[in-house]
Parts: sequence; structure tokens; C-alpha cells
Amino acid sequence: MPVTRGFRRRRPDGPEGRLPPGQYDTGAGWPVLTAEATPRIERESWTIGVDGLVGEPTTWTWDEVQQLPRSSYNGDIHCVTTWSKFDVVFAGVSVDTLLAAAEPQPEAAFVMAHSSTGYTTNLPLADVTGGKAWVVWEFDGRPLTAEHGGPVRLLVPHLYFWKSAKWISRLELTATDRPGFWESNGYHDRGDPWLEQRYQGDP
Repeated sequence: MPVTRGFRRRRPDGPEGRLPPGQYDTGAGWPVLTAEATPRIERESWTIGVDGLVGEPTTWTWDEVQQLPRSSYNGDIHCVTTWSKFDVVFAGVSVDTLLAAAEPQPEAAFVMAHSSTGYTTNLPLADVTGGKAWVVWEFDGRPLTAEHGGPVRLLVPHLYFWKSAKWISRLELTATDRPGFWESNGYHDRGDPWLEQRYQGDP
């Protein structure tokens, strides 16, 4: 799949100090972008698992994950297609809570996030621990819609939003890095918006 570099035009800046380079404030909008057809996943059939290099591979159903300590994120999100959205509120459970139950092994250094659709994205373990990532099912106090990844999506807000895999179903811990869907198609392995890590070869 070809990768376009047609996302460089600057637009009016948002709040000072909060808009990464090359981004614009999308305001009240939230663009819907996806690499695949939107699935309709019932909560009753959804599960989230943590496996790979862990001591206790663990899977939670919808009802079980609701019993975990609730956590929320209030801040900004940034998409590689140059839009940013300020003051979003997501709620769910911290990835730290899921990993604590699964007991990562010492050699675990990366995570491959898997969606129900087969979509994948790779992340350093350090980017989803220490209060940096969530598995979320609410946006602004309402259930997350299917178009935006509902019933449950990954949220890694300090990286470009393709890293926040929609329709999340599995976190696989690995010792070595391997590219996910967009990374295999020319996007940056990490995706830091403040460094403009959009494509392979960017700093």
C-alpha cells in the first residue's frame, strides 16, 4: 500500500504549546479514519488478552474488565494525517493494570497490539507503561462508538493516533520489535508527534 506525504500543510495553530509541528486543531470534529471496514462487535462477545512473554497469560471478558480499577485520560490526541483534538476525555482501565495481572517477563521489551479485525501496531513496552496508555470504552462520558474503535480501543495519546489501535483484543509482549500494519507500509516505528515521526526515515 503506498504511503502519501501529502499531510504537511500547516493550518491555524491551537492553544500555545499544545500543538505539535505540522498539526492543526480539528475543533469539535473528530475525523473517522481506518484501514479496514468497521466491525460491529458486541460487548458480550468481546475479550481482551495479554500474552506472549508473560508469566500469567490472562484474558478478560467485558464484565470482568469492568471490575478492574477505573482510570481516565483528559488531554490531547494527535493524528498522523495532521489533525489534533484538544481536551478529550477517555475512560477505561490502565494498561499497567492489565500487565500487572499478566506479569511481564524480564525480557519483554515490546508490545504488538492486535485488533479484532487483524490490524496490528507495534510499541515499545516503555510507551504503554507508567501511566501512558489505556484500554478505553468511554469518550466524553458516553460509550465509544464503533467508528472510533468501540466497544474498546487502545489509547496511547502521546504517540500518533494510529498507535491507538481500534477494536483492541490482544496485547502480545515480545523481546524484539516487529512492524505492525502501517509500520510495514512505510509509517514510522514509534510515531512521536513532537518529533514529526510520521514516516520511515524521519528522525
